[in-house]
Amino acid sequence: MKPLEILLSLPQWKKATAEALVDSPAFALPCRLGDEPVQLRPAPIEPAVSELLALSVSFGDEPHTLGLARSPRFPELDKLWDTRAGVPEPILLALVEKECGPLFQLLENAVRKQLRLVGLDDGARSDVAKPQPFLNLCVAAPSREETDAPPICFALTRTPTVVAALGVLRNLDLTHEAIRSEQLSAVAEYAAFTMPDADLASLAPGDAVVVSEIGSLPPRWIVDGRFALDGGGVSPFADDALVRVRAAESATLPLGAVLDAAEGKVPDVPAPSDGSQLRLVRGGKTFATGCLGRVGDQPAFLVESLATDR
Repeated sequence: MKPLEILLSLPQWKKATAEALVDSPAFALPCRLGDEPVQLRPAPIEPAVSELLALSVSFGDEPHTLGLARSPRFPELDKLWDTRAGVPEPILLALVEKECGPLFQLLENAVRKQLRLVGLDDGARSDVAKPQPFLNLCVAAPSREETDAPPICFALTRTPTVVAALGVLRNLDLTHEAIRSEQLSAVAEYAAFTMPDADLASLAPGDAVVVSEIGSLPPRWIVDGRFALDGGGVSPFADDALVRVRAAESATLPLGAVLDAAEGKVPDVPAPSDGSQLRLVRGGKTFATGCLGRVGDQPAFLVESLATDR
């Protein structure tokens, strides 16, 4: 499985709304500012209205407000920023069109609707309350790249059109800690084999089930009941009629470890030793608990107790 397929298999992410995705700290849309690869990400701080140059723009036929924060990326605008309230609107708009073209193209590509600069917003020259919620975003170089280029921060009207275009799962940075730190239940599985129903039903405390797979085959992680992690990476886990020997206690793994396993970095599974507490499981139900022992020179599951609801 690929990392994005793993995320899509988790209900909390598959069912996430566009609003939740665009508001996630992991939101990071790869795009281009002219010829420069950048990311569209949440702005580190929300700028005050008085600090923005508020522009009236449209995506298709829908009116929006785009509030630009001061940035050395716009050198001519930067020179007159402190006195912009006294600059005639035609001159200000001419500078915006000259210097902000790459940003407008980036937003047009991201929203997938043609962007048009209409003029200055009615509140462009005064500190007024924002008429509706905004997305506070910035355009910056990918964090993995070293660059001195400053970011471009702005506020964009939060409309269904914008949110639906940006808030999709593929626009998340899967290396972000907000995703990687999510904890998932996990259990070590040491063997899986067939066992007749009659033999399973007749188990009693003191019985021993020889499990030759232990020690001869590598163990694996079963995560969230959905994924199997082993030397082959990550694969979907589908329970079946096999009897499984698992560790008695569950553990947790961060989602980041599962995503790493998809790239071949599978976290180590603790190997059992004689006396390790184990469970005998089939169809997701525990049939017996016991420990690892020996029958001759063969590893075996030594039954200590039976589940009451098996």
